Amino acid sequence: VQLQASGGGLVQAGDSLRLSCAASGRTFSPYATGWFRQAPGKEREFVALLSWSGLSTTYADSVKGRFTISKDNTKNTVYLQMNSLKPEDTAIYYCAASRYFTVLPRNPPEGKVDWGQGTQVTVSS
Repeated sequence: VQLQASGGGLVQAGDSLRLSCAASGRTFSPYATGWFRQAPGKEREFVALLSWSGLSTTYADSVKGRFTISKDNTKNTVYLQMNSLKPEDTAIYYCAASRYFTVLPRNPPEGKVDWGQGTQVTVSS
């Protein structure tokens, strides 16, 4: 499945953003999905995971209570609502999807996951 992420931008600490990840090529409904991020000089880390059923979510401790992942199967789109943004949330955010897993691994193996192109989120203090 092809993924197109959007919604990033430059915001101030405390602001909100909603990232979108639109899928094309296949219906999104049977895919496990997730959002990951990579800050400069750091490894990629998982942010939020959504099971293929849409019933189970997992969040990194650093974003728990502030970020919400959701999926709209009618629009073939996964969202990441980010509230109370902090400067340490600054990173390139990537969406991912896979039919190989019911829930994406926190460190997905290459070749079994489709990735979007990334969208930059910058939070100023």
